[in-house]
This record gives sequence, C-alpha cells and structure tokens, in this order.
Amino acid sequence: MKYFTILVTLIAAGLIVFNVSMLDFNNLFEGQSIVALITIFASLCAIILLQVLRFSKRVDQKLKGNA
Repeated sequence: MKYFTILVTLIAAGLIVFNVSMLDFNNLFEGQSIVALITIFASLCAIILLQVLRFSKRVDQKLKGNA
C-alpha cells in the first residue's frame, strides 16, 4: 500500500507540473486553462486524500502494535 500511494502521489505531482505549463495566465478561466485548473485542483485533492490514507494506516499499525 505504501508504494501504491507513493506512485499515485508522484503521478499526481507530474500532472500538476504538466497542467501548470498548459495555463494561459492572461485568460485563466477560458479554454484549456480552465481544464488545466480543474485538473490541478483534482490532483491536489488526490494527493491530500492519499496522505490521509497513509497517515491513517500508520496510526492503525501503531494502535495494533500497542494492543
């Protein structure tokens, strides 16, 4: 599970970098820029959710180790 979350986090970070390069800063909310903004936001959400999953698994392992 650890390697899966790291891999998906790296893919999401790559998508963020790619989509930042697609932004047109003069017209952020028109054409391809809005698609890039949505994808950046979705990638950030995925990264946050994966980090929450990793943290919860770590807490679960520590609780099972102490019980």
